[in-house]
Amino acid sequence: MKTHDRSLPGRGASVREDWHAWLPDQKAKAFHAYSQQLEAAYTMLSVSLDEAMELHRSGHVAKSFQAVCVTPALCTRLAEPLAALMRSLGEHAKHYGTVPNAAPLNPTNFQGPRGQRSARSSSLLSRVLLSHRSQFLHKLGTLGELVEDLHREFSTAASELSEGLAADTAPRWQTLDACHFDLNTCLREAIVLLKSFLVAVPESELAGFEQIYRAQLRGNPPREQDRARLLRHRRIAQIASE
Repeated sequence: MKTHDRSLPGRGASVREDWHAWLPDQKAKAFHAYSQQLEAAYTMLSVSLDEAMELHRSGHVAKSFQAVCVTPALCTRLAEPLAALMRSLGEHAKHYGTVPNAAPLNPTNFQGPRGQRSARSSSLLSRVLLSHRSQFLHKLGTLGELVEDLHREFSTAASELSEGLAADTAPRWQTLDACHFDLNTCLREAIVLLKSFLVAVPESELAGFEQIYRAQLRGNPPREQDRARLLRHRRIAQIASE
């Protein structure tokens, strides 16, 4: 009987199978670290926004404006690492050739018109993009742009409320609620993509991915010579393991 070696990387049959797949220790630790960082940032944003909205609903208008003033910074703490993760997964796929599974975005999972339009476009294009690589990269690009747009839209609406610049505040509160909802959807999609990536990627490439991610967080993507060095290291590691 042929023994299945769980340490060998490879794309699963589907995103659902990837999500339930076992990860070896190093990959499991990486998944936990990235997902917990993002979850913590989302929780801080969500709690602060809920407090501001509850103050507004209960008639404490001035206090709600004071409470909402902290949310743009908290949104940045979520959006920047989330967008960096999307860019890092894309960079790694382009330069290492790792191609995880990716399911099309579902428009019904988004509340705002921007998110729904992006999801519909992504869903349509996924039907004509024949390769898994193209589908994965396109979804990453769509989510990355959407996160940046939602971040900008959220921060603008929150700043207008806290600075008293909006004559009619109701649309701004609605914008905050919709952007918060759609950022949560983007976060869930990112975590699923990360799990599929970790299922497919060889453990020898995790250090290279971490370097790409740190560079993206600093806004300083790896230079071509750095990528060449990472790829050379990958080849050496593969030869050593043969």
